Amino acid sequence: MTVTPASAAARRHYDAIVVGAGWAGSLVARQLGDRGWRVLVLEAGNGGTETWPGYLDSLDTFYSAVAKVPNSAYRPNRAVPSPDVLDTAPIRPAEPGGKEFTSSGYFVQNGPLPYGTDYLRALGGAGMHWLGAVPRMHPDDFAVHREYDYGRDWPLTAEELQPFYARAEREMGVAGDAAEQHELGVVGDPAYGYPMHGIPRSYIDRYCADRLDGEVIEEPVGGQAGTLRVTALPQARNSTPDPRYDGGAGFRPVGAVGLPNYGERCVGNASCVPICPVQAKSSPLRVQAKFNGNVTLGTRCVVTRVLSGRGGTVRGVEYRSYGDPATPVSEPFTAEADIVVLAAHAIENARLLLFSELAATSGQVGRNLMDHPTMLAWALSAEADGPVGPYRGPGHTSGVEVFRFGDARRARAPFRIELSNWGWSWATGAPMSNVAAALGVGGTPDGDIRADHTFGPELRRLLGSAIGRQLQLQIAIEQSADPANRVTIDPRRHRDPMGNPRPILTYDLDDHVRNGMVAAHHVAGEIFRRLGATDHTSYAPRNGVPPIGHLTHTFGGETVDLAFRGAGHGAGTHIMGADRNTSVVDAYQRTHDHPNLYAVGCGSMPSIGTSNPTVTMAALALRSADHIDRHLAGLHRSVPVQGRAHRAAAPQEATS
Repeated sequence: MTVTPASAAARRHYDAIVVGAGWAGSLVARQLGDRGWRVLVLEAGNGGTETWPGYLDSLDTFYSAVAKVPNSAYRPNRAVPSPDVLDTAPIRPAEPGGKEFTSSGYFVQNGPLPYGTDYLRALGGAGMHWLGAVPRMHPDDFAVHREYDYGRDWPLTAEELQPFYARAEREMGVAGDAAEQHELGVVGDPAYGYPMHGIPRSYIDRYCADRLDGEVIEEPVGGQAGTLRVTALPQARNSTPDPRYDGGAGFRPVGAVGLPNYGERCVGNASCVPICPVQAKSSPLRVQAKFNGNVTLGTRCVVTRVLSGRGGTVRGVEYRSYGDPATPVSEPFTAEADIVVLAAHAIENARLLLFSELAATSGQVGRNLMDHPTMLAWALSAEADGPVGPYRGPGHTSGVEVFRFGDARRARAPFRIELSNWGWSWATGAPMSNVAAALGVGGTPDGDIRADHTFGPELRRLLGSAIGRQLQLQIAIEQSADPANRVTIDPRRHRDPMGNPRPILTYDLDDHVRNGMVAAHHVAGEIFRRLGATDHTSYAPRNGVPPIGHLTHTFGGETVDLAFRGAGHGAGTHIMGADRNTSVVDAYQRTHDHPNLYAVGCGSMPSIGTSNPTVTMAALALRSADHIDRHLAGLHRSVPVQGRAHRAAAPQEATS
């Protein structure tokens, strides 16, 4: 990899320009660079965390942050701000019949509900603060309209994506039980194995499995009677390499920054989001560490526009380079290439396409914005059971999968139930909220923690008993493509400090999703009942203040309070399809309108099922990289010139 000043990068012609250095952009760039193509990667955000001192600085930033939210490990960047979960807050008190939230920060939110997903504009992108969960999508998730009469279908099948899933899992370094995932129907090859053995189950996983496996719960919306089974989660974090992998060749994880080549195994730190202190969690920096000299990386290079060329092609990008993240002062440059690949983020890709006035035939750019609306449910286990071990290990290591599948999807959105290892931290701000409530200085007096100025041994006893029994379920609900949910821009009214248009978001949840929320809420309550736990879940406004993502929904003649959070799984803004009149990109993520412009990432996904989308995004990126390689080879093939055979430089020669 070559890191070069913006001015030097602008003076060359490249085979491909990749916009964004997250998972998708890094994988595309590395694949093309390995095949001899000259690649320029432009990243809007800061570098630094790829160095050992930079990583230590990120750890210090996280440790000193009051709110341990996904972006809390990374210093703010005024030149290119990132959306943050703290940008959205409830209106106090809520306006009767009106909007219940207020929003500041990078996003302009004008929808009836808040879009609670954030991302990070820095080297590595959202892959620097993700959880590392990598379950594959189920084959049914690719054909929801054909099979269940809602949403949109993919122009390719899960079977076609299987070999690319396997390649993505190698690049990321995935630990898991492939046989168990084969039983779920998401891993096709019964002989397949992940690169590393699965992360050990947490105590909470075992506690729940002992009491739930084999139990049957019927949800009231679709009528599905699901037999519960606690199933392990595939994760992109270092475990013990499996010597059987790759026909017995085994697997050697890519070393994290500053560590030996074998990396360090997960030791159960509970800060995977946003940062692992022992660097066991995989990140795009590991892919970038394998860039060769054909790949040029420029950080603090904000692409402002894709430049149109002749005959419907594009010729490159316009970008601005800044020196100080504390100020938006910058210089303009342009760079040209045979192919341009947008790999910034679903929202950033849409913003760039809209501002560049490209890929507009279908009218779908920016539309079909999706996420996994995430419901939280929380309870205290029975005191007789003793502590269940919260605040240990990765965010979740197992879940309940049965409600992801089946014909009940016709009536309600499917959902996946994650068993949280982090107590009530997301739901109530525990354990600090418990401490504050017990001391009588604030906090939420839930979970047997009384706000009565408790001190001394009694305080220790109360905290030890209640906090150690905290159970939380995180329920990821599928949201289908809806063109009304969208990203737009208004350059005259809403620009960021560097002068680029800010994303304007319009977001809501339809009845199919809300029905899924009702079913999920019922199932969560039944799970707690089977565990003998006391349910403390409440979505109703308290003292006139609604929870984040509050909504009401009427089902079966009853109006119920519900609430959701963002999952960080932004998708769907340059949707994939076979018809140029109804989609933005084709099955290889090439825009229908421009033969040498690709938009890769979760924004291409027509549906997202109930699985964390990163491994699917990575598989799509690798598939697109193969196609781009063939595309470039076609552009560089021999052509006759003035009656003599002229051979274009071979890929390796062209990039030497």
